[in-house]
Amino acid sequence: MLHVPRSTARRPYATGVAVALALTGLLLSGCGMTDDKTDDAGSGIPDAGTASTDDAVAAVKDVSSQIFDFTGVPGKASEPGPGVKECEGKDPKKYFVVYHPWNFAPKNADDTDLAVANLKKKLNTGGWVLKDSYHDNSPNKNLNLVADNDSKKMSVWIVAYAERDTPSLGIEVTSGCYRAPEGQTVEHF
Repeated sequence: MLHVPRSTARRPYATGVAVALALTGLLLSGCGMTDDKTDDAGSGIPDAGTASTDDAVAAVKDVSSQIFDFTGVPGKASEPGPGVKECEGKDPKKYFVVYHPWNFAPKNADDTDLAVANLKKKLNTGGWVLKDSYHDNSPNKNLNLVADNDSKKMSVWIVAYAERDTPSLGIEVTSGCYRAPEGQTVEHF
């Protein structure tokens, strides 16, 4: 699928749930995460299969850990964990998307550029495909990286805040649309 670059000056989770929901659709449908099997609502978000919310959250945490390792520099990740939200146009009691916004602060601020260079390399390996790399329209012209992993049905959006007093990377991992196992309902958080 064709990816249309977005111009943003902020991370999606800083502006509210509505924007985060819209970005999920953009990330997963506009970034090229392709699959013959997409949801019935036509939003383009790929079907990630059947999983409990706990299992899906664990899968997203694993991908976030992989992204952390891809930076290749010592640093610290922020504490907030993943959240669960509805798949647009689907029954929110049966279908869900997992998202995990977090921040990576290199131990040494000078390592921010090295972390970005490492991410650019790694996000073209192991099933990952770097779909877009662009500078946003913020005053600092932050570098944005968008990558998909079709086999994992995951997407990641990374913003390099290199010009801040404390340089960091804003990272959001988003899953495809999961279906809760028969007899279970989705726990949104």
